[in-house]
Amino acid sequence: MPALTLFGRISAISLLVALQAVTHAQPAAAAPQPPTPQASESNTVGAAPANAAAGTAVRTLLPGATDEQRGDFLIISRQYQAAIEAYSKVQQPSATLWNKMGIAYQMLFDSKNAARCYKESLKIDPDHPGALNNLATLEDARKNYAAAERLYRQALKITPGSARVFKNLGTNLMMQHRYSESSDAYAQALTLDSHILDPNSGPSTDARVSIKDLGEVSYISARSCARAGLNDCAIQHLRKAFDEGFATIKQVASDNDFEALRGKPEFEHLLAEQQ
Repeated sequence: MPALTLFGRISAISLLVALQAVTHAQPAAAAPQPPTPQASESNTVGAAPANAAAGTAVRTLLPGATDEQRGDFLIISRQYQAAIEAYSKVQQPSATLWNKMGIAYQMLFDSKNAARCYKESLKIDPDHPGALNNLATLEDARKNYAAAERLYRQALKITPGSARVFKNLGTNLMMQHRYSESSDAYAQALTLDSHILDPNSGPSTDARVSIKDLGEVSYISARSCARAGLNDCAIQHLRKAFDEGFATIKQVASDNDFEALRGKPEFEHLLAEQQ
């Protein structure tokens, strides 16, 4: 979900799950087209403070843009409150706009309004995969893992090629201690997008988990990357698993999933560091 952030050796830490914005309609060709906010699992949430001048600045930069396009630009710039204000000016918000507004609220840690927006999106389009995924991340944060799983699986019926949703499902299954299924979901995510477990790739939201759970996620991620032949990814997550106190040299040495890494300098160096 990469996917993880550790704020010291404390009893509860942040496990990140990916938000998703899905655009169904193309903006008018004559208007400027700022990038549509996309979310992927990985980096630490860092909501930028609202900037009173943000709206004026964007109007200056994009004089012909619609309010929705300005909101897209602002959310990409992490001006989440200003993005919400821009989106709120749209007279007939679409399911996609409600989903994007929900992301902005969620990045401001306002889960109540985020859930409201995602549900408004689903009233308009019950099969909106972004809103289903994002509502599931809120359920994960509340530790309602069964409810979140149902939403992720519903989203995957609509978009079976979504690496983000498979990654989130993998994290969700791990939290339910269904490790084999979790590993399979991560593997599917990597098949669809070999960079889905890379850190610092997009906005995410968090849930509170134990250090042991964090270590298990890192270890499962390492095994999944190794199986996919992504050696750098595997070593990166394996290093996290060691740092988080979950992996041991004996455990790694007996794990056949790491067979392809044996003898590689980076892998041997990592094991030597743990001696």
